[in-house]
Amino acid sequence: MRILTPVIAAAVVIALGAYIHLTLKEARYLYSGPVVINVIGEGEAVAVPDIATFSFSVRAEGEDAADAQSQSAESVNAILEYLKDEGVEDADVKTQYYNLNPRYEYPQTICPAGNYCPPGERVLVGYEVSQNISVKVRNTDMAGSLISGVGEFGATDVSGLNFTIDDEDNLKAEAREAAIANAQEQAKKLADDLGVRIVRMSGFWEDQGNYYSAGYGGDARIESSVMMDKAVVPSVPSGENTVKAQVNVSYEVR
Repeated sequence: MRILTPVIAAAVVIALGAYIHLTLKEARYLYSGPVVINVIGEGEAVAVPDIATFSFSVRAEGEDAADAQSQSAESVNAILEYLKDEGVEDADVKTQYYNLNPRYEYPQTICPAGNYCPPGERVLVGYEVSQNISVKVRNTDMAGSLISGVGEFGATDVSGLNFTIDDEDNLKAEAREAAIANAQEQAKKLADDLGVRIVRMSGFWEDQGNYYSAGYGGDARIESSVMMDKAVVPSVPSGENTVKAQVNVSYEVR
C-alpha cells in the first residue's frame, strides 16, 4: 500500500494536468468577445402625393422631312401653349425623345400564279416624326383635365400617370426614425427575456432597398380615343404614398 498510494496519486495528477491542458487548448478557439444581440427594425411614413407626372406622344407624317417636322411642331406647340395657359411651368415640361425617320414601302410585283415572285424594291414614301414629352403637374387635382386636354390638341396617347412626393427626404427620415424606434423596442424586450442588460449599440446598418409604394393613384395609361371626347375627364384619385425603412441594429449586452 505504501508503494501503490504514491502511484495512484501520480496518475491522478497526470490525468488532471492532461485535462487542464486540453481544456486550455480548446479555449483558445472559443469566442471571447462581447455578447451582442441583433434586431431588425421596420418603419413607414405615409403622405398624400403632391406631384402628378405623365407623358404624351405626338406623331406626324409628311412627304418630306420638313413637312413631317412642321406638322409635328404645330401640334406640339399647341399642346405646350395649352399647358402653359393651365398653369404648368416651362421647367416642368421636358422632351424625353425626338425621332425623325424615313418611311419605306415595298411594292409587290405582279407575278403569274405558281411562279416565284421576288420582293419589290424599297421605295421612300415619306418621313415620320415622333416626339415624347413628360409633364409634371404640381396641382394634382388638375391631372385628369390635363390628360384629356392634351389629346384635344393632337397628342396620340398619354401614359405613365404617377403620383409622387416632390421632396421625399423628410418622409424617408420619418420612416427611418420609426424603424429605429421599432428596433430599440425589440432589443429592450429581447434583453429582458434573456435576463441581460443593454450596454451600448455596437452596429447599425440601413437597408437601401426600394421600399416605396404608391397609393390608389398608381400608374395609368389613357388611350387617345378616350381623350378625344371633350366631355370625358378621367377620374384619377391620388390616394396615399408610403415610404418604408428597414434598419439592422446590434447591441452589446452583459
